[in-house]
Amino acid sequence: MSKIVFRVLDFFEAFAEEKRPLSLTELSRILGIPPSSCHGVLRAMEERGFLYELRARAGFYPTARLLELGRIIVEHDAALARIAPALTKLRDHLDESVFLAKANGLSIVYLAVLHAEKRLRLALKPGDHVRSLYASSAGKAVLSTLDPDALAEFFSHTRLVPLTPRTVTRKAELQRELKVSAQRGWFLNNEETVEDSLTVSGIFTLHGSIYVVTIAGSLKPMERKLERVTHGLLQTLDELRTLAP
Repeated sequence: MSKIVFRVLDFFEAFAEEKRPLSLTELSRILGIPPSSCHGVLRAMEERGFLYELRARAGFYPTARLLELGRIIVEHDAALARIAPALTKLRDHLDESVFLAKANGLSIVYLAVLHAEKRLRLALKPGDHVRSLYASSAGKAVLSTLDPDALAEFFSHTRLVPLTPRTVTRKAELQRELKVSAQRGWFLNNEETVEDSLTVSGIFTLHGSIYVVTIAGSLKPMERKLERVTHGLLQTLDELRTLAP
């Protein structure tokens, strides 16, 4: 993959992490790349209007150009525009965070993150990837779509490392769970990736692609209304499946 593309993205992530103007020397140190390489990327981004220099030796900072381009892109995302109203309705109905992700093979990327007023500690952002296939409800949902040979291949190359004391680490147990969850239509993550959190996920297909809807909240409130949460999720999935032509 192109090193220059990764460096441009690293620049934006560095500014987002630091939340302040950064000099060439600071960027070089933070990103661990030579000043000469850093300088070329910096000047190209400045020339294209993505960065500006506050004043001589006072550092650089991103302009709003990326935000404007992102706004235009999101506003014209045809798939997300069709899906978003159902997700918003689900979030408001349950007062819990709702996430939308898309699977590309076993890579699952979040496309939309709709937080409830009471934010969960899961600091997810659009563009983040599901970090565990075997311990997250979204990952389990995607694993359930694999044929037996592909699932066996996954288990043969995957070590089920415990992320919390609740993580399922026995393959036979996880396989049974996947089968039961697929039959009922929803998948559970009960403190398996992050303590004091519970997530429920389900899948739907649109234009041949697999999407995952996840509802996430703190453990106790989600446990108290789990039946309502799963019912709302299944209803939303049925609604989203009607979007397919």
